[in-house]
Amino acid sequence: MTDRPRIPTNLITGFLGVGKTSAIRHLIAQKPAGERWAVLVNEFGEVGIDGAIIESAGTDSVAVSEIAGGCFCCSADAPIEFSLMELIRQTSPQRVLIEPTGLGHPAKVLDTLRGPWFRSVIDLHATICLADAADFDNPKVTSVEVFQDQLHMADIVAVNKLDRTDPVRLEVFLQYLREMFPPKSQILTTTQGRLDLTLLDADISPERVPLFPDAHRIESTGQSTPQLTSSKNNISFLLPRHPVRKESRQGDRAACGWLFSPIDSFRRVDLFELFNGSFDVHRLKGVFNVGNEWLLFNRVGGELTCESIPYRRDSRLEVILDQSSFDWNEFERLLLNCLRTA
Repeated sequence: MTDRPRIPTNLITGFLGVGKTSAIRHLIAQKPAGERWAVLVNEFGEVGIDGAIIESAGTDSVAVSEIAGGCFCCSADAPIEFSLMELIRQTSPQRVLIEPTGLGHPAKVLDTLRGPWFRSVIDLHATICLADAADFDNPKVTSVEVFQDQLHMADIVAVNKLDRTDPVRLEVFLQYLREMFPPKSQILTTTQGRLDLTLLDADISPERVPLFPDAHRIESTGQSTPQLTSSKNNISFLLPRHPVRKESRQGDRAACGWLFSPIDSFRRVDLFELFNGSFDVHRLKGVFNVGNEWLLFNRVGGELTCESIPYRRDSRLEVILDQSSFDWNEFERLLLNCLRTA
């Protein structure tokens, strides 16, 4: 691989629910015809949602792989080195986009991309951080050192959800970003994760040093090592009305995911009612067969959105909470009640 041109590679970071996946979908939509891209997605939960969403927005010239079940930035077994090298070997891409989990610290990923494994393979381009100005008004987020370093380590910060942001809150956040050092290459605002393709090749500043290098140390949580999968091959066989459930936990956050057979069909009204419930969810994302179409549900905090999606392989859901435990059995019972009669 050393005699090939180095591959332009971008890291797309940001906290949970800021719109990283939407941004990558918009970038893929602008991909030059004939170029091959590869996307590596890391997800906190055991059930991958983002990889499936990104894949459904792409073409045969976009390869998508995902690492689910934890942050590849803090795994003791370094899955990012293996998974990224294998993805490059199999697909020979002309650009690579990497999306870490919203709880992931960017420092180790950037160190890996600059390190001996990839020095002759990767041409590291701009690191782009998606942000939500509302998070800057939330002490539960601003107190998280990973959140602060995601902003600090980025070359470009794109403040997303402009259409739903209070102007006063936005200006306070923008002023905070303008005062960061080293200064950002660009600070911009956008909606629905819309980023211009030229940002991927924007000028980058000298290497940044994390403010909190120990903010995301390896912890023993009893979980298995995150596993690399193709988003096309997560589950080979699913029985109707018998979902596969996968739970995970990191620190004080609990997550649970479900995979349903593609034959299972849900009542959309019941899904809306369940997902709009009063339980304290940090992030909820899922794709569901609702009979005549498939829908992507996306909840950040108390705001639930829904849109059509071309994904068709299975119905799947991931829920992340700001608490360490939850009655997942009861939630699964309510989820099963949303199924149409066989």
